[in-house]
Amino acid sequence: MDLNLQHKHVLITGGSKGIGLACAENFLNEGAKVTLVSRTPQNLANAVEQLSAKYPANLIHTIAADLQIATAGEEVLNLAEKHFGPVDILVNSAGAAKRTPPEELTPEVWHAAMQAKYFSYIHMTDPTIKRMGQRGSGAIVNVIGAGGKIASPIHMPGGAANAALMLANAGMASAYAAKGVRVNAVNPGLTLTDRLQEGMAADAKAQGITETEAMQRANARIPMGRMAKPSEVADAVVFLASSRASYITGVSLTMDGCMTPVVF
Repeated sequence: MDLNLQHKHVLITGGSKGIGLACAENFLNEGAKVTLVSRTPQNLANAVEQLSAKYPANLIHTIAADLQIATAGEEVLNLAEKHFGPVDILVNSAGAAKRTPPEELTPEVWHAAMQAKYFSYIHMTDPTIKRMGQRGSGAIVNVIGAGGKIASPIHMPGGAANAALMLANAGMASAYAAKGVRVNAVNPGLTLTDRLQEGMAADAKAQGITETEAMQRANARIPMGRMAKPSEVADAVVFLASSRASYITGVSLTMDGCMTPVVF
C-alpha cells in the first residue's frame, strides 16, 4: 500500500531511541524526510549513524533541544522548517515520567511527570498545529501510553500526564478538523524499549521480586503472550499520519496486546 508519504517532512520528538527511532525508520522507508529531536546530542548522533546505514543521510536532520522549556518548541520548529521546509507531520514521542511507588511520591514528582510528558508534547504541538492550520493541512500523531486509561499504583503521575494528553489530543482534533489538520494518538502498552527496564525495576521493587520475575509476570498478563516491538507501534503511527487515514482524527488507539479488552 502506497501511503503517499514521499518527500513529506516529518518532525519526530524523542526520535533518537525506542518508538521514535522506529518511526523515523518507517517514514524514511516510505520516502519521507525526517527531523529528529532529542535532548542528547550523542543519542542523535547514534541514531543518524544507524539510519544512514540504510537511508540517504541528506534525508535526516537532527536538533538537540529540551522540550520541557516552553520556548523550545517554536525554536525547534523554526530550525526544522529552515532546513527541510514546512512540517507536514509531527510525531510526539519524547518524554516519559518515571514510575514511582506510592510511598515515594512527592509534589515534585507530580510536577516532574507533567513537565516530562504533558508539557514537552504541548510545547511542540502548539506552534506546529497553528502553522498547519494556517496552511490548511497537516497531521499530528501523539505516542502517549495506555497508562492514561488504566490507573497503576506505581504510575500515577505519568498516568495523569497521559490522561491529560488524551484529552488535549481529542480537543485539538476537534478544534483543527475544519482547518485540514488531523490529530490522533497511539497508546502503547508494554513495549520493548530502554524505558521498559525502568518500569520493570519499579514493578519488581513494589512486588518484592526480581526484575526477571517481573518481566515474566508482565508477559503472562498479556493475552498475546508478549510485549510490543517498537516497529509495531511505529507501523500504526505511520498509517495514522498518512493520507490513507484521511478520515481518522481525534482517535486514541490502544495497542496493549488486549490487556484491557474493554469498550470505550
